Amino acid sequence: MQIIPIRDLRDTNEISERCKASGEPIFITKNGYGDMVLMSMDTYERTVAMAEVYRKLMEAEAELSAGKGIDGEAAFAQLRARYERPCTTIE
Repeated sequence: MQIIPIRDLRDTNEISERCKASGEPIFITKNGYGDMVLMSMDTYERTVAMAEVYRKLMEAEAELSAGKGIDGEAAFAQLRARYERPCTTIE
């Protein structure tokens, strides 16, 4: 984890390179207290994608707890019935 004081933000090129190289957020302090977080676009996109995965998992768990889920085999059977097409042979 990288923590730097806000005064170090003057060298934006170096900060940009540090963000990209580390792949982790950089925490910015002001007067010794946490103030901001900087990260590369790749790190941000990964973070947002993981948050979305966790959100969907929590929704799925809530549905299962409410009895709204279906058995995995039944789900695949429904998908096969909906999307499976008969094979045709070319003569």
